[in-house]
Amino acid sequence: MLGPVNYLIWLAVLIVEFFSLVCLLKAKALSKYFTLALYLCACFAADFGGYSIIKTSGYDSNAYYYFYFYSKALLTICVYFVLMNLYSHLFSDMGVQQYIRAAAMLLLAGTAGISYYMVAISSDRLVTHFVAELGQNLYFVGVVLTYLLWAVMAKLRENRTRLTQLVLSMGVYVSLSAGSNALNNLYPNHEFWQYYFPITSLWLPVSWAYTFLKVPEDARMATARLLAPNLPK
Repeated sequence: MLGPVNYLIWLAVLIVEFFSLVCLLKAKALSKYFTLALYLCACFAADFGGYSIIKTSGYDSNAYYYFYFYSKALLTICVYFVLMNLYSHLFSDMGVQQYIRAAAMLLLAGTAGISYYMVAISSDRLVTHFVAELGQNLYFVGVVLTYLLWAVMAKLRENRTRLTQLVLSMGVYVSLSAGSNALNNLYPNHEFWQYYFPITSLWLPVSWAYTFLKVPEDARMATARLLAPNLPK
Protein backbone atom coordinates (compact mmCIF):
# COMPACT_ATOMS: atom_id res chain seq x y z
CA MET A 1 0.00 0.00 0.00
CA LEU A 2 1.06 3.55 -0.69
CA GLY A 3 1.23 6.06 2.13
CA PRO A 4 1.02 9.88 2.36
CA VAL A 5 4.72 10.26 1.50
CA ASN A 6 4.24 8.37 -1.77
CA TYR A 7 1.37 10.59 -2.82
CA LEU A 8 3.28 13.72 -1.78
CA ILE A 9 6.21 12.70 -3.98
CA TRP A 10 3.78 11.89 -6.79
CA LEU A 11 2.24 15.36 -6.55
CA ALA A 12 5.70 16.98 -6.51
CA VAL A 13 6.66 15.09 -9.68
CA LEU A 14 3.50 16.26 -11.48
CA ILE A 15 4.08 19.88 -10.46
CA VAL A 16 7.73 19.85 -11.51
CA GLU A 17 6.96 18.23 -14.87
CA PHE A 18 4.33 20.86 -15.62
CA PHE A 19 6.63 23.67 -14.46
CA SER A 20 9.46 22.38 -16.66
CA LEU A 21 7.15 22.37 -19.68
CA VAL A 22 6.13 25.95 -18.89
CA CYS A 23 9.81 26.98 -18.71
CA LEU A 24 10.46 25.37 -22.09
CA LEU A 25 7.52 27.23 -23.64
CA LYS A 26 8.55 30.49 -21.97
CA ALA A 27 12.04 30.14 -23.45
CA LYS A 28 10.39 29.79 -26.91
CA ALA A 29 12.26 26.53 -27.42
CA LEU A 30 9.33 24.31 -28.39
CA SER A 31 10.20 24.06 -32.08
CA LYS A 32 13.88 23.36 -31.38
CA TYR A 33 13.36 20.94 -28.48
CA PHE A 34 10.01 19.45 -29.41
CA THR A 35 10.99 15.94 -28.26
CA LEU A 36 11.78 17.27 -24.77
CA ALA A 37 8.30 18.77 -24.57
CA LEU A 38 6.85 15.49 -25.85
CA TYR A 39 8.71 13.58 -23.14
CA LEU A 40 7.47 15.93 -20.41
CA CYS A 41 3.88 15.60 -21.63
CA ALA A 42 4.23 11.81 -21.75
CA CYS A 43 5.65 11.77 -18.21
CA PHE A 44 2.82 13.93 -16.93
CA ALA A 45 0.21 11.74 -18.62
CA ALA A 46 1.84 8.55 -17.33
CA ASP A 47 2.13 9.82 -13.75
CA PHE A 48 -1.40 11.21 -13.69
CA GLY A 49 -2.77 8.05 -15.29
CA GLY A 50 -0.92 5.83 -12.82
CA TYR A 51 -2.29 7.83 -9.91
CA SER A 52 -5.84 7.56 -11.28
CA ILE A 53 -5.57 3.79 -11.76
CA ILE A 54 -4.20 3.29 -8.25
CA LYS A 55 -7.07 5.30 -6.78
CA THR A 56 -9.69 3.32 -8.71
CA SER A 57 -8.19 -0.19 -8.98
CA GLY A 58 -5.42 -0.31 -6.39
CA TYR A 59 -1.64 -0.48 -6.42
CA ASP A 60 -1.56 -4.30 -6.68
CA SER A 61 -4.18 -4.53 -9.43
CA ASN A 62 -3.61 -6.03 -12.89
CA ALA A 63 -4.71 -2.73 -14.42
CA TYR A 64 -1.82 -0.87 -12.79
CA TYR A 65 0.58 -3.71 -13.62
CA TYR A 66 -0.18 -3.46 -17.35
CA PHE A 67 -0.28 0.33 -17.30
CA TYR A 68 3.10 0.49 -15.58
CA PHE A 69 4.94 -1.63 -18.17
CA TYR A 70 3.27 -0.06 -21.19
CA SER A 71 3.84 3.51 -19.97
CA LYS A 72 7.44 2.74 -19.00
CA ALA A 73 8.13 1.39 -22.49
CA LEU A 74 6.53 4.49 -24.03
CA LEU A 75 8.63 6.81 -21.86
CA THR A 76 11.79 4.91 -22.80
CA ILE A 77 10.96 5.42 -26.47
CA CYS A 78 10.47 9.13 -25.75
CA VAL A 79 13.89 9.27 -24.05
CA TYR A 80 15.32 7.64 -27.16
CA PHE A 81 13.86 10.39 -29.38
CA VAL A 82 15.12 13.07 -26.98
CA LEU A 83 18.64 11.70 -27.45
CA MET A 84 18.23 11.72 -31.23
CA ASN A 85 17.13 15.35 -31.01
CA LEU A 86 20.26 16.22 -29.00
CA TYR A 87 22.41 14.39 -31.55
CA SER A 88 20.81 16.46 -34.31
CA HIS A 89 21.64 19.70 -32.50
CA LEU A 90 25.21 18.58 -31.92
CA PHE A 91 25.73 17.91 -35.63
CA SER A 92 23.52 20.75 -36.86
CA ASP A 93 26.44 22.59 -38.47
CA MET A 94 27.31 19.53 -40.56
CA GLY A 95 23.88 19.21 -42.17
CA VAL A 96 23.50 15.52 -41.39
CA GLN A 97 20.22 15.63 -39.48
CA GLN A 98 18.42 13.48 -42.05
CA TYR A 99 21.03 10.77 -41.72
CA ILE A 100 20.73 10.85 -37.94
CA ARG A 101 16.96 10.47 -38.17
CA ALA A 102 17.33 7.55 -40.60
CA ALA A 103 19.91 5.86 -38.37
CA ALA A 104 17.67 6.41 -35.34
CA MET A 105 14.69 4.73 -37.01
CA LEU A 106 16.85 1.80 -38.14
CA LEU A 107 18.22 1.41 -34.62
CA LEU A 108 14.72 1.55 -33.15
CA ALA A 109 13.44 -1.02 -35.64
CA GLY A 110 16.44 -3.25 -34.99
CA THR A 111 15.95 -3.09 -31.24
CA ALA A 112 12.25 -3.91 -31.63
CA GLY A 113 13.13 -6.85 -33.88
CA ILE A 114 15.66 -8.24 -31.41
CA SER A 115 13.16 -7.83 -28.56
CA TYR A 116 10.48 -9.69 -30.51
CA TYR A 117 12.90 -12.50 -31.31
CA MET A 118 13.91 -12.84 -27.66
CA VAL A 119 10.25 -13.14 -26.67
CA ALA A 120 9.34 -15.43 -29.57
CA ILE A 121 11.90 -18.08 -28.62
CA SER A 122 10.66 -18.16 -25.03
CA SER A 123 7.60 -19.96 -23.71
CA ASP A 124 5.87 -16.69 -22.84
CA ARG A 125 4.63 -14.83 -25.92
CA LEU A 126 2.38 -12.34 -24.23
CA VAL A 127 2.36 -8.84 -25.68
CA THR A 128 3.20 -7.48 -22.24
CA HIS A 129 6.37 -9.56 -22.20
CA PHE A 130 7.39 -8.04 -25.54
CA VAL A 131 6.67 -4.51 -24.30
CA ALA A 132 8.75 -5.09 -21.16
CA GLU A 133 11.61 -6.59 -23.18
CA LEU A 134 11.49 -3.73 -25.69
CA GLY A 135 11.59 -1.17 -22.89
CA GLN A 136 14.60 -2.80 -21.25
CA ASN A 137 16.51 -3.13 -24.52
CA LEU A 138 15.75 0.43 -25.59
CA TYR A 139 16.85 1.67 -22.19
CA PHE A 140 20.18 -0.11 -22.58
CA VAL A 141 20.57 1.45 -26.04
CA GLY A 142 19.72 4.84 -24.52
CA VAL A 143 22.43 4.48 -21.87
CA VAL A 144 25.04 3.66 -24.53
CA LEU A 145 23.88 6.53 -26.77
CA THR A 146 24.01 9.03 -23.90
CA TYR A 147 27.62 8.25 -23.00
CA LEU A 148 28.55 8.15 -26.68
CA LEU A 149 26.97 11.57 -27.13
CA TRP A 150 29.00 13.01 -24.26
CA ALA A 151 32.18 11.47 -25.71
CA VAL A 152 31.48 13.06 -29.10
CA MET A 153 30.82 16.42 -27.44
CA ALA A 154 34.16 16.18 -25.65
CA LYS A 155 35.90 15.26 -28.91
CA LEU A 156 34.30 18.16 -30.79
CA ARG A 157 34.89 20.52 -27.83
CA GLU A 158 31.24 21.60 -27.79
CA ASN A 159 30.72 24.87 -25.91
CA ARG A 160 26.99 25.60 -26.21
CA THR A 161 25.93 25.88 -22.58
CA ARG A 162 22.29 24.89 -22.97
CA LEU A 163 23.04 21.84 -25.09
CA THR A 164 25.84 20.79 -22.74
CA GLN A 165 23.59 21.00 -19.68
CA LEU A 166 20.81 19.07 -21.39
CA VAL A 167 23.22 16.26 -22.26
CA LEU A 168 24.72 16.28 -18.75
CA SER A 169 21.20 16.01 -17.31
CA MET A 170 20.53 12.96 -19.45
CA GLY A 171 23.85 11.45 -18.37
CA VAL A 172 23.02 11.83 -14.69
CA TYR A 173 19.51 10.47 -15.22
CA VAL A 174 20.54 7.33 -17.11
CA SER A 175 23.33 6.70 -14.60
CA LEU A 176 20.92 6.89 -11.66
CA SER A 177 18.36 4.76 -13.46
CA ALA A 178 20.89 2.13 -14.58
CA GLY A 179 22.22 1.78 -11.05
CA SER A 180 18.76 1.56 -9.53
CA ASN A 181 17.60 -1.02 -12.08
CA ALA A 182 20.64 -3.18 -11.32
CA LEU A 183 20.01 -2.96 -7.57
CA ASN A 184 16.30 -3.57 -8.07
CA ASN A 185 17.12 -6.87 -9.78
CA LEU A 186 19.11 -7.89 -6.69
CA TYR A 187 16.57 -6.64 -4.14
CA PRO A 188 13.27 -6.56 -6.07
CA ASN A 189 10.82 -6.33 -3.18
CA HIS A 190 12.51 -3.72 -1.04
CA GLU A 191 10.18 -0.89 0.06
CA PHE A 192 12.93 1.63 -0.69
CA TRP A 193 12.11 1.50 -4.42
CA GLN A 194 8.64 2.96 -3.78
CA TYR A 195 10.40 6.21 -2.87
CA TYR A 196 13.57 6.05 -4.95
CA PHE A 197 12.08 5.66 -8.44
CA PRO A 198 9.65 8.60 -8.14
CA ILE A 199 12.37 10.80 -6.61
CA THR A 200 14.83 10.06 -9.42
CA SER A 201 12.14 10.95 -11.94
CA LEU A 202 12.30 14.49 -10.54
CA TRP A 203 15.84 14.97 -11.85
CA LEU A 204 15.17 15.54 -15.56
CA PRO A 205 12.27 18.02 -15.23
CA VAL A 206 14.10 19.94 -12.48
CA SER A 207 17.35 20.17 -14.45
CA TRP A 208 15.54 21.03 -17.67
CA ALA A 209 13.48 23.71 -15.94
CA TYR A 210 16.67 25.31 -14.60
CA THR A 211 18.34 25.10 -18.03
CA PHE A 212 15.52 26.76 -19.93
CA LEU A 213 14.88 29.29 -17.17
CA LYS A 214 18.48 30.39 -16.53
CA VAL A 215 20.56 29.51 -19.62
CA PRO A 216 20.04 31.54 -22.83
CA GLU A 217 20.17 29.70 -26.14
CA ASP A 218 23.20 31.73 -27.32
CA ALA A 219 25.21 31.21 -24.11
CA ARG A 220 28.68 29.74 -24.52
CA MET A 221 31.04 28.24 -21.96
CA ALA A 222 34.79 27.75 -21.96
CA THR A 223 34.65 23.97 -21.88
CA ALA A 224 36.65 23.15 -25.00
CA ARG A 225 40.05 23.40 -23.32
CA LEU A 226 38.77 21.68 -20.18
CA LEU A 227 37.38 18.73 -22.13
CA ALA A 228 40.56 18.33 -24.18
CA PRO A 229 43.40 19.79 -22.08
CA ASN A 230 46.16 17.98 -23.93
CA LEU A 231 45.44 19.46 -27.33
CA PRO A 232 47.95 22.03 -28.56
CA LYS A 233 46.92 25.64 -28.33
